[in-house]
Amino acid sequence: MSTYIKTTQDGRKVEVIELSVCLAGKPEAEYLVPVAEHPNRDAILQAVPDATHMAGRLPLNAEEAATAQAALEANKLAFENSPKGLAERIRRAQNQAIANRDG
Repeated sequence: MSTYIKTTQDGRKVEVIELSVCLAGKPEAEYLVPVAEHPNRDAILQAVPDATHMAGRLPLNAEEAATAQAALEANKLAFENSPKGLAERIRRAQNQAIANRDG
């Protein structure tokens, strides 16, 4: 399942696919960073004045960021409640138990 966010100037699609914001189908970021908190905020705002958030190297305006964040949250909730999500939590718990035992 994917959620369309926008098309870049060079024609590539930005979408939320599963748990990532993707550019042309390849994962770019798993979370959004507000431009105000980004270390390169001045350069970002100079290049893209309406950017409010960054998804990896992708600038997003307020509407795009809201759409992306909602899709990320919905997909995360669906994943956590799926058999695949349960298996992932079990795998992480087992790895942590092994690390604690060996440590």
